[in-house]
Amino acid sequence: MKIITEEQCTSYHAPGHPERPTRITRTTASFQKQVSLPIQWTVPGPCRDEQLFRAHTPHHLARLTQPHDFDGDTPYHPGIADRARASVGAALEALRLARGGEAVFSLMRPPGHHAMPDHAMGFCYLNNVAIAVLEALATGVEQVAVFDFDVHHGNGTEAILLNRKGVEFHSVHQSPCYPGTGLADVGNNCFNYPVAPGTPRKDYRHVLEKAIAAMMSGKPCLVAVSAGFDAYTGDPLAQGTLEVEDFHWLGERLRGLDVPVFSLLEGGYSTDLPDLIRAYLAGLSGL
Repeated sequence: MKIITEEQCTSYHAPGHPERPTRITRTTASFQKQVSLPIQWTVPGPCRDEQLFRAHTPHHLARLTQPHDFDGDTPYHPGIADRARASVGAALEALRLARGGEAVFSLMRPPGHHAMPDHAMGFCYLNNVAIAVLEALATGVEQVAVFDFDVHHGNGTEAILLNRKGVEFHSVHQSPCYPGTGLADVGNNCFNYPVAPGTPRKDYRHVLEKAIAAMMSGKPCLVAVSAGFDAYTGDPLAQGTLEVEDFHWLGERLRGLDVPVFSLLEGGYSTDLPDLIRAYLAGLSGL
């Protein structure tokens, strides 16, 4: 298993904000102590403006450098444009490694799946997964699927990929919940599976299985995963019911798809996040 990260992604923070540097530092420390899961560490690759412009407007990229908060959840930080670009670079590197047959996880911040074509929101500045998917399509992958199991709907990914040829978006998320979207399917390629707060584990897993089966019916050549761990029963930002073993099951299920898979960290704000990611990666690794 290759994990992509860099120390600089922990260089910004806002006091009291749930999307905090310890999400990364505690996870890397946990992985460095364990021996059961073989890990190779690597760093983000480059990203070019033309790759960003497939998903975002020039105005949005310019706005990332202006020292004003984007909304109440998404503050401006000095250098946040560079940190967001590095997170995109990690997604592009994950894509490259997955196409080469490697198991890979991007352990970076900021996350990306709420970032819209023309504005930042929901802790997200650039849409890492959408940019990577559009790069895959532009470089010869015929059919790509996005599987988003973050407890919050990936509204930015949906907006960017809506009705794009060669890609499907499948999102399992809590509703009602932030950002209030994802109540029904949209366009011809965006499929949503809302679950109610407090849905029993068995039923929640059934919805995840339904989404994966529907995704695979489209015969993707590549699967990009927005891996959010905030559907965990102990997460403070939602009312999910999944346990550690459910994330292991998700990893196992995705490993069994017989197509290249790459995963990018989205949400997950519990202090148990390192254990949740490790369970998921163990499942992806067949352990």
